[in-house]
Amino acid sequence: MISTHILDTHLGKPAANVKVKLYAEQNYLAEAYTNADGRVSAFDVMDLTAGVYALEFDVGAYFQDKNTATFFPKAVIHFQVHDISQHYHIPLLISPFAYSTYRGS
Repeated sequence: MISTHILDTHLGKPAANVKVKLYAEQNYLAEAYTNADGRVSAFDVMDLTAGVYALEFDVGAYFQDKNTATFFPKAVIHFQVHDISQHYHIPLLISPFAYSTYRGS
């Protein structure tokens, strides 16, 4: 399973209603919007395989809705799935001019 959440460090709040797309290699798999708590609990994908995946976060639209200029219209995180039985949680911390990530639990 792949999940994510986004925290807006500029406001000190979860980033709600952000579109997140999931890709396997270059192939689009699914998309979801973060909930009020800034989370996507799981993407609607049945069969994950080992390989390289990417999450594409539409942070430009999020900041535009907040009337806030941003340098990064999208944040894209590539990550490796080695064991499909594991849960892969990829958090994203955003501000108008920076973002960071880590492997969550």
